[in-house]
Amino acid sequence: MTQFPDFDYANRIRLVRALLEETGVGALMLSVGADLPYFTGYEAMPLERLTMLVVPSEGNPVLVVPTLEAPRVDDRGVFEVRAWSETEDPVAISAELAGNVDRIVVGETTWSTFLLGLQAAMPGTRFENASVLTRELRMRKEPDEIRYLREAAEATDRVVDRLAAMRFSGRTEAELAAAVRAMTLEEGHDVATFDIVASGPNAASPHHEPTDRTMQSGDTVVIDFGGRHGGYCSDTTRTFSIGEPAPEIVYAYDVLAAAQAAGRAAVRPGVTAESIDIATRQVIDDAGYGEFFIHRTGHGIGLEAHEHPYLVAGNDLLLEPGMAFSIEPGIYRPGEWGMRLEDIVICDGSGVDELNRSDRHLRVVE
Repeated sequence: MTQFPDFDYANRIRLVRALLEETGVGALMLSVGADLPYFTGYEAMPLERLTMLVVPSEGNPVLVVPTLEAPRVDDRGVFEVRAWSETEDPVAISAELAGNVDRIVVGETTWSTFLLGLQAAMPGTRFENASVLTRELRMRKEPDEIRYLREAAEATDRVVDRLAAMRFSGRTEAELAAAVRAMTLEEGHDVATFDIVASGPNAASPHHEPTDRTMQSGDTVVIDFGGRHGGYCSDTTRTFSIGEPAPEIVYAYDVLAAAQAAGRAAVRPGVTAESIDIATRQVIDDAGYGEFFIHRTGHGIGLEAHEHPYLVAGNDLLLEPGMAFSIEPGIYRPGEWGMRLEDIVICDGSGVDELNRSDRHLRVVE
């Protein structure tokens, strides 16, 4: 169970209520997913038993929770707890708490079985996606949120430095991934959430799952990993070369590093999210590798590893101080090799605050 920091959850409820009033929405309803702990400090288990926070536009917020889960709940003086027994209908309870309203916003990860039940119980109510409102708060990180993100990033930087001193050749991808997981915990994360170790031709697959392939001299190895610290996520990628890299690899990596530097340099308040993608992509396009950069430049990060804002063509959202996101261009030659360079940054009052600071060069290992 994640222990979330003691943030000012009451103020977050006040802020989202102001958004409800501004947009004419009658209630906010949140079940499983990151929105719930953002507003309450409580993370629901993904069970067939419904947990639902109901925040009406007027009146007290109430957390509807199974009786057997109620002992896990700390209300922090922010909401009431309505525990329901096995013979009660939690959907009906939630609908009654929401009241007879025209519009409700519901968490986007709410299970369809519960949403369908709410729609049947409230036929005169229109249900909309809550993230349209909640992301307006979650995208702009509070100072203490940034502190947790920074500490998480610093922990991953220490893992990268330890990796640079290890021998890769003769190990399998799976063996190295296990070592990454262990070091992620040793360096201060509460949990290690993912670890991509992709070598040789496997490195051309951005979301490759580690296999029993034995790494060997001449391979490029992409290592992308992260975890959670105080509920907040880390996510970084570095590329290694086993032995001295071939000239093509050296050239391509220089392009990649220049593209990522261009992306970092482009971050400042008032520019669009897509402009960061354009800045990185232009460098890779000009070098002739454009067709091999097959994903967006970055994603927001916080309570989720991937959240708003997304740095992708077509996103005209203006960056603001407090927004946290990755900058991670990649070049992938199918069947041959791949490389990616990823850092987490914050848009601050004047430009970019780089949370990841480990060496960005192509590291040569044995």
